[in-house]
Amino acid sequence: MPSRKGEKTISLAAVLDLNEASALRGTLMRLRGSNVAIDASGVERIGTLCVQVIMAAAKTWDEDKLSFTFSKVSDAFQKTMQVIGVDISHLLAKEIRK
Repeated sequence: MPSRKGEKTISLAAVLDLNEASALRGTLMRLRGSNVAIDASGVERIGTLCVQVIMAAAKTWDEDKLSFTFSKVSDAFQKTMQVIGVDISHLLAKEIRK
């Protein structure tokens, strides 16, 4: 998938738990001002605090009128989001929307 001009890509850790939330927030805040593509293909487990960090970032990017998308997602990531009731379909890259 071609990246957009100025787009930064980050790969999420396999385990996104309480310990990872602060690091994830820091990473995202360093990327503020850029279009961001998230690679969640390696995520095996994600906790609700990290979901909150990601969704807060998505809202911030939307308010900043910048792109914040998921270029790839694992089944575990997608299923967890569905189980906890978070719809990320609007954040998925066109190539992976179902």
